[in-house]
Amino acid sequence: MVLVGAIAGAFGVKGEVRLKSFTSEPEDIASYGPLFTEDGSQSFQVRLSGRLKNALSARLSGISSKEQADRMKGMKLFVPREAFPQLPDDEFYHADLIGLSVYDTGGGEIGAVKAVLNHGATDLLELRLTASNETALLPFTRDYVPTVDMVARKLIIDPPNGLIE
Repeated sequence: MVLVGAIAGAFGVKGEVRLKSFTSEPEDIASYGPLFTEDGSQSFQVRLSGRLKNALSARLSGISSKEQADRMKGMKLFVPREAFPQLPDDEFYHADLIGLSVYDTGGGEIGAVKAVLNHGATDLLELRLTASNETALLPFTRDYVPTVDMVARKLIIDPPNGLIE
């Protein structure tokens, strides 16, 4: 399951919610099919009703009152990874990169991808280093990550000098 959104609170008095979307195109959250709670015990069909500042207004199936919507505040919403559309060969979902083994261009093991971060400029790979159990951040660019092998579940990296000791 992949996190795609969260309920930021109620919107209005008829059960609509403020929906924070974590998808690259916020409105796409409604196209993945039902959204699930983290434990999978509940699912919701989503119908978007508008755009708000930093969120979307939406109706979720089974939610018809402000009180029900209020109780959902903070709830994280997930979809199965299989619900995502296929990407071109040179694009990757963050969720697919997490856990990949990382090697240098000489074949030496570096560690594994712990997380993928984005603070606006470019994606950063947070690497858990095998040798020290520390972490390092590496820009996810072709210069530093020339090979992504999803079949073998590994990355080949060419980090700048001094980044990984």
